[in-house]
Amino acid sequence: MRFIIVDGLDGVGKDTHAQLIKQRYETKGEKVIIRSHPESDNFYGRTAKKALLGQGKINQLKASLFYAMDVLYSIRHYYRKPTSDTLIMVRYLMGTAYLPKRLTRTGYHFFEKLVPTSRYMLFLDAKPEELVQRVKQRSSETEMFETQDAFLKVRSKALNLAKGWHIINTSQSVEQTYYEIEKILDRLDTTPAA
Repeated sequence: MRFIIVDGLDGVGKDTHAQLIKQRYETKGEKVIIRSHPESDNFYGRTAKKALLGQGKINQLKASLFYAMDVLYSIRHYYRKPTSDTLIMVRYLMGTAYLPKRLTRTGYHFFEKLVPTSRYMLFLDAKPEELVQRVKQRSSETEMFETQDAFLKVRSKALNLAKGWHIINTSQSVEQTYYEIEKILDRLDTTPAA
C-alpha cells in the first residue's frame, strides 16, 4: 500500500491537494482512501475539532491530545488493516508543531517513532500573512491557531521539524502547486524504496 502524508498549516491547501492526489491514483484504477484529521467519524476527531474552536491552554492541550488520538484511530483502522491501494493522511505528524515550544521537538520525535512514516511525506508551505487571508475567505469560524502571530510561530517550528519531508510552496496557483507535487509523486512512484 502506498502511504502518502499531506501536512502543513491551515490554509495551505492540504485537503485540496489530497483530493487531486486521490484523483491521480483513482484514474489509474486504484482504490484510494483519504483520512483528514480531525475526522468527524469518531469521538476523538469530534472532540479535537470542538477544542480547536475554543480558546485557552486547556483547549489547546485538549485539541492536541484528541487530535493525536484521532490520528492513532486512523492508523489502527486504515493503515494496520489496509483496504486500499493508497492511503492519504492529511494533518498527521506536524500537529506536534502546535504544542508549546518546549514540547514540540520531543512530541514530534515521540510520535515519529510511534506512527508509520513514508517517503511520501509532503509539507505544504506558505507565508503566514497569506494563510490568514485564505482562512478568512474559507470560513467565518476561526480556530485558536489561525492568527498571523500563531501561524508565524507554528510555521517556524514546523519547518524545523520537516527534515526529510518534501516541502512545497503553495503561494503559487493550485495548478502550479499540484504540478510540483506530481513531479515528486512521479519520481517516488518510479524509484524503488531504499
